[in-house]
Amino acid sequence: MDAIILQILNGLDKGSAYALIALGLTLIFGTLGVVNFAHGALFMIGAFCAVTLNRLLSLSHQVVDETRTDFLGNPLRVDIPYVYEWFGPEVGATIIDWSVPLAILFAIPIMILIGLAMERGLIKHFYKRPHADQILVTFGLAIVLQEIIKAFYGANPIPTPAPEAFVGSFDFGALIGFDPLTIMYPYWRLVYFSFAIIIIAAVFAFLRYTTFGMVVRAGMADRETVGLLGINIDKRFTIMFAIAACVAGLAGVMYTPILSPNYNMGMNFLVLSFVVVVVGGMGSLPGAVAAGFLLGILESFASRAEVIDIIPGINQVIIYLVAIIVLLTRPRGLLGRKGVMEE
Repeated sequence: MDAIILQILNGLDKGSAYALIALGLTLIFGTLGVVNFAHGALFMIGAFCAVTLNRLLSLSHQVVDETRTDFLGNPLRVDIPYVYEWFGPEVGATIIDWSVPLAILFAIPIMILIGLAMERGLIKHFYKRPHADQILVTFGLAIVLQEIIKAFYGANPIPTPAPEAFVGSFDFGALIGFDPLTIMYPYWRLVYFSFAIIIIAAVFAFLRYTTFGMVVRAGMADRETVGLLGINIDKRFTIMFAIAACVAGLAGVMYTPILSPNYNMGMNFLVLSFVVVVVGGMGSLPGAVAAGFLLGILESFASRAEVIDIIPGINQVIIYLVAIIVLLTRPRGLLGRKGVMEE
């Protein structure tokens, strides 16, 4: 039982990333009808927002420390971060330590601006074009963004640690009545899962309980009728594109302590997230979230050594096998609208 619980927990953090990226993909497809293959790049950019803020907060200059000397007795020159001088050593160290959570505030305006620029500058010209054209142009944009990140940050992963308060593991076994130390789970992965739940709940609440969200949902169901009522639905859809970009970016920010950012991390998550969207149902927001967590947990169980010994390589293909089964038996996906992908 403890092994089962641990695998479920392991699947939840990766499933959280799948769900957040798939949620943004579904928002864009449901509102604009665009298949956005650059969405994984937005996840990557969010991760590098965290890297960038960490580097900015760590900027330093050299000062002479009279209390420390080298082997010749000369005072040492040491690097002092600017935040130490501005806020004091203790507060400055805390700010740098908490750079990943603080990067949320740093990333939100950046991701919104990138989303608006992407939609207004490129995507809007492909609304009425075939999905194949949309895939090609957004995939090309993803490669361009990927190479820009590679040029500025290099090809190697960049470790970005979680705050020291979340280093270590939580004794989940003792919490639920098992023997102590039987189920240990990293604190930050629990934080990431909680963060994903909050973001998902916020998006659903925004769409369900605000006037703006209600109009967007109406536009997703019948765009022409909403337009005839005198509502500028295109403007609202543009804002939704920016929100979807922000969701992907924040997912990337908080994932940096789990997976060190590198220039191709977005592409790795993108393909799997598209499979999640198809399994959940094209255009179905609940389907995207449910499929994200479900496939994350299945992938976790398939990665167990006992399973791999029986079926070698199953952990690499389990998500695609599930997608094939779902599409053969239910082409519109688990929670997709009737008629979608069933022609």
